[in-house]
Amino acid sequence: MKVLVPLKRVSDPDNANKIKIAGGKIDTTGLEWKPNPFDEYAVETALRLTENGTNPKQRLGEVVVVTFGPKETEMTLRAALATGADRAIRIDAKDEDLDGDLVARALKALVEKEKPDLVLAGKQAVDGDSNQVGQLLAEYLGWPQATFAGTIKSEDDKSLVVGREIDGGTLNVRVTLPAVVTVDLRIVAPKSVTSKHTPATHNYADGVRFAALMAIMAAKKKPLAEVKLADLTTDTALKIKYSAFEPPAARKAGVKVKTVAELVQKLKTEAKVL
Repeated sequence: MKVLVPLKRVSDPDNANKIKIAGGKIDTTGLEWKPNPFDEYAVETALRLTENGTNPKQRLGEVVVVTFGPKETEMTLRAALATGADRAIRIDAKDEDLDGDLVARALKALVEKEKPDLVLAGKQAVDGDSNQVGQLLAEYLGWPQATFAGTIKSEDDKSLVVGREIDGGTLNVRVTLPAVVTVDLRIVAPKSVTSKHTPATHNYADGVRFAALMAIMAAKKKPLAEVKLADLTTDTALKIKYSAFEPPAARKAGVKVKTVAELVQKLKTEAKVL
């Protein structure tokens, strides 16, 4: 099985309180970059589907990671290569020149060149939280899709049984490959991903794997290709544009009321929420 995993670099969400807004723009100066957590879960899922869990060094498929960004985003790709991915592709672009639809259209062209059996992505990026790319890509490709995957079972590498997390439970759907699947955080539980390559008795460690020093050094020798965005799509027009950002208005001090009637009156006339 060949799996393509889109991977985005985001500002560390643990430091979101340090983000500043200046001149109508978001200033991320001084923030650390890290892989989008949901994309890390997708990489881990792809590795589990293409290996024997009892011997992860024995690759039984191919995992290709791809990102959109400037040269420095190659550090994010190298980190994924160190955990076990086989190849990486960087599509040269700037964040401000992208939106979800353009990313999906460019990925469509890349998929047609790479011909993976599966596109496995995080359900959303934690910076924009738009949750668009996976669904748009599936529509443009005309492929089946399953979103918010909490479990994945591959019985024959020709189809997947995906447990989708929905309100109140789990919906199990079968998708025939090639397909697009987006994953949720529970996909990295010890028994969430199963395949014919790994014994049913095997338990993975909870969460994503971390690369040893030797693997990090070896990742420097793995293939990492650069592709120009214009080579994938000539239509680079954005459908979503942000004109400006501004912080929310400062909250006013609270007031005490003596009766429910007074509270209702203030909600109507002052807060204007009724």
